[in-house]
Amino acid sequence: MQSVDRVVLHEQLSYNPAVLEYYLNKRIDGYNYTKQDIGMVVQMTLDATFPVFTPYGTGHEVKPDGFEYRLDNWTKWLYKRPFSDEHGACDWLKSEIKNLEGSLRGFDAGKERKDYHAYMMEQQSFIGETVLIDWSIMTRFCEIFDKMGLELFSFFYLEYPDVMLRFMELSTEYSCLKIKAAGDNSITPAALIAEDFCSKSGPIFSPETLYRVHYPFVRQLTDAWHEVGLKVIYHTDGNFKNVISDLIACNVDGFYCLERSCGMHLEELAIEYPDMIWAGGVDGIGTMEFGAAEDVRSEVLNIIDTTNALSRGGIMIDTSSEINPTITPESFEAMVNAVGERHSAGYADKE
Repeated sequence: MQSVDRVVLHEQLSYNPAVLEYYLNKRIDGYNYTKQDIGMVVQMTLDATFPVFTPYGTGHEVKPDGFEYRLDNWTKWLYKRPFSDEHGACDWLKSEIKNLEGSLRGFDAGKERKDYHAYMMEQQSFIGETVLIDWSIMTRFCEIFDKMGLELFSFFYLEYPDVMLRFMELSTEYSCLKIKAAGDNSITPAALIAEDFCSKSGPIFSPETLYRVHYPFVRQLTDAWHEVGLKVIYHTDGNFKNVISDLIACNVDGFYCLERSCGMHLEELAIEYPDMIWAGGVDGIGTMEFGAAEDVRSEVLNIIDTTNALSRGGIMIDTSSEINPTITPESFEAMVNAVGERHSAGYADKE
């Protein structure tokens, strides 16, 4: 870690038309806006962000593999699966394994690099000089239990643990090949591994499950990113205090999200683990949605001051979720302005 001129402000602005309308000073009808609109506001306000995307629209979506989703503009829900029991879930995952085997046999490093760089450059064209942190390459652990649903996944994993393990081996092998082919620290300094596995009270899986089908593959992915010169930030919702040491052992460089309402206070964590990057910490619901602008300012400044963020580095101001549609422009602006209040004398001289 090293001192910084200014604490990094990172956020996701793809969800909130009121914030876009406020900064662009133009009327936005519902969720009718573009990636260019989002990118312009990102350039005005943020130091770093995730990829931008436009709303899903409304209605429903049927995927080729039979999964059906309800769409509600800024979010979507899985409501129908192409299987109804653990045996059908196993058959589906075996088909995914077969697909991965084919993808590995036909892996084209040159094409992967070309496609990934085109995707990153397109994203960068929207956000200008703002740093882009991508999250598109994962182990897919979270994806599988999400698609099965937790209850069905539990029955599936009890009966077919080796099928899950085989999927994780192949999925992570494929992701690592993509990273080695396409990873480039000249286009981004960091990658996010997003694999939700915690509730408000802690992990939703046993240590045995995590040590078998999660942690080893997080480490493989992290090591692959490190080989191409990127830092790795790990994300899970909920309270993951009890497994921070396990995730640090996977070689990750830091953590993102930090839900204050679940007991994940950035100020405490940054002091307890001073060598880690910490991103988040501002309560995305209690403060950003229901608090006043002064509450937002106070919380942001408290995080910066308590962690000595300017002298230690490694702190990114962020909400515990994202700038979702119920957050007012005034609250977001208070967050932006509060970060601007705290900077080094050298940075002040440049302004």
